[in-house]
Amino acid sequence: MTAVTPHALAIQLDLHDYPSTFPLARSLDRRIHFHLGPTNSGKTYEALQVLQRAESGIYLAPLRLLAMEIRDRLTEAGVPCNLVTGEERVLVPGARHTASTVEMMNPGKEVDVAIIDEIQMLQDESRGYAWTAALIGAPAKDVYVCGSEAVTAPCVRAIESMGETYEIQRLERKTPLVLETASLSGARYNRWRLKKHLQKGDAVIAFTRKDVLTLSARFRQWGFGVASIYGALSPEVRRTEARRFSSGEADILVATDAIGMGLNLPIRRVVFSATHKFDGVAPRNLDATEVRQIAGRAGRYGIYPTGYVSAFEDEELLHIEHMLSTSDLSPLEKLPITPNFSHMQILSETRHTGRLGELLAYFSERVGIDSPIFETSALNVHVEQGHLIDLHAPSISLRDKFTFSCAPVSLDKAHERDYFLICLKRFAAGQTTALPAAPDWLTSTSPRHLEEAENLSKDLSLYAWLSFKYPKIFYQGADMPALRSRISRYIEAALLTQAGFGDTSKELMYGYK
Repeated sequence: MTAVTPHALAIQLDLHDYPSTFPLARSLDRRIHFHLGPTNSGKTYEALQVLQRAESGIYLAPLRLLAMEIRDRLTEAGVPCNLVTGEERVLVPGARHTASTVEMMNPGKEVDVAIIDEIQMLQDESRGYAWTAALIGAPAKDVYVCGSEAVTAPCVRAIESMGETYEIQRLERKTPLVLETASLSGARYNRWRLKKHLQKGDAVIAFTRKDVLTLSARFRQWGFGVASIYGALSPEVRRTEARRFSSGEADILVATDAIGMGLNLPIRRVVFSATHKFDGVAPRNLDATEVRQIAGRAGRYGIYPTGYVSAFEDEELLHIEHMLSTSDLSPLEKLPITPNFSHMQILSETRHTGRLGELLAYFSERVGIDSPIFETSALNVHVEQGHLIDLHAPSISLRDKFTFSCAPVSLDKAHERDYFLICLKRFAAGQTTALPAAPDWLTSTSPRHLEEAENLSKDLSLYAWLSFKYPKIFYQGADMPALRSRISRYIEAALLTQAGFGDTSKELMYGYK
């Protein structure tokens, strides 16, 4: 048999004409409207006004929480709106508008208007491909692309290559953003100096769960009302915490950089507790895009006339100043794309193997795309997940392996990995799987089970996702919201009384007090 070269295989996999994999979008003679600008410039607001007036439309969000917010906004404006995410389907009879996470875009259902939010997420190594799919495949006559200026060039090249028309509207920030001249602690960090400089309306940004919880507990002890937002919290809890801050029940918000992703909060001042974060390999300094997205949340238009930015110590303030004055244009030249199941089928037949990890690795390493517009996305996480599936469920079909490889799970977190494997093995054995049992501590008033509650909430998210894919195996999807609500209420109460971890990462590392 003649060997198939990687280049020939790429052609066979139809990677050279990625836009043709979205036939409905190609038939619509689309018009692309870029609304580009910094935070608090009204770029998404103006697009939402168009969506609200349209006969039908979709809003594609980077976060489930943001999709929920837009669904609520449209509903309150008298526009029936569905909510579709990987974990839920809230379908409203007669609704012709849908708010969804970007990965859940339906490329086969035509609408009048589509909004793609936070387009700079094209730079995200693990999720950027979803923004490529949205940009190329959104099935609307008018597509509004909102976000920063960071990735405009590769987007425009892609649109021009498809012969579609576009316009670019650049918006300016509606309220000034002022970098304070002095940090909260001065030249050297001191936790006790912070107390007299914290103010109502502050959002203090930390980059680990432990630091968020530690600072939240400390500020409460100092007499402030505090709301907390970090990644391990479910969207329902984050929503409650955001509401507590928005209503004034909490004076200060302590949050991770999750607030940089379009959440609308009445923040007067953003205060960075640190200017570096762990990126999965090593700590690194925040880049210009991150600093601008986070800092720009200060000075909510219509609430505060000016937004302010500060830090815990002067050296960090200098880094923020540098990033705010540095161009955040991305070096991204090509749009990332990722394989679908049909690609894996062809590759499986060509390579004579059903081992998904091997197929994904081969695709990532050997199937190059000779294109000035697109490139294969980094597939490290999918490859690892594929190998894990091959090891623990070698006999399930390639289609099912591929489905499980797309499941929302962080394999570097032991609890999530363990529960994923439990679900995978039970599926492979054909065993029906009930929801995790409600633990006795759910009725407790003690905060000591907070991390367990967060883990259980993650389990429910995976179970909900699987229940849509395999409802006969994961058969209790309809019962999930009630249990999730109980867990959320426990977490919300625990956040108000948890005692933190004594010292923050910075304090432990440098011996600060």
